[in-house]
Amino acid sequence: MYPLLRLIKGDLTSRNAPPLPLTGTHVSYHLCWPWDIDPWAELNNGRTLTLYDLGRVPLANRTGLRKALVDNKWGMTVAGSSVRYRRRVRMFDRVRMHSRCIGWDHRFLYIDQSMWNGDICTSQALLRTAITSRDGIVDPAHVAKVLNHDGPSPELPDWVKGWISADGERPWPPKVEGI
Repeated sequence: MYPLLRLIKGDLTSRNAPPLPLTGTHVSYHLCWPWDIDPWAELNNGRTLTLYDLGRVPLANRTGLRKALVDNKWGMTVAGSSVRYRRRVRMFDRVRMHSRCIGWDHRFLYIDQSMWNGDICTSQALLRTAITSRDGIVDPAHVAKVLNHDGPSPELPDWVKGWISADGERPWPPKVEGI
């Protein structure tokens, strides 16, 4: 079940937080509850993605993106993701999450998120997100302008460009045996 109470808490606490620029970093804290763990007593990989969702909602509030979504009747969707898991998060561990938009291209915004247990990074996620309208994907440069970001996107890091390129090589739809 989706953690609606945690979502509401993050939403409410971020409403009074200072605003961030589009490329600013939001820091949030999350506790690994018993219902977040897998059979090996660590944070479930699917729940990790859900916790990353919970970090993006306050980021959207603080950057003004959420208001822009509502005002323009836009939506936001995840169009791709890659997660690197490196350290276990165990029941009742408290993690610090960093969430930020690192740039955009002609179609997508790229969000970098990481979870930390003390000084140790437990996982990192790269997300390709799209702002959508009834007419399709909204140009990210237009979204940036609506959010008062002057100028072009910051240059995407080489590792992000490599991921974009590699993902572009993936066949779509996937080839399935027997179909």
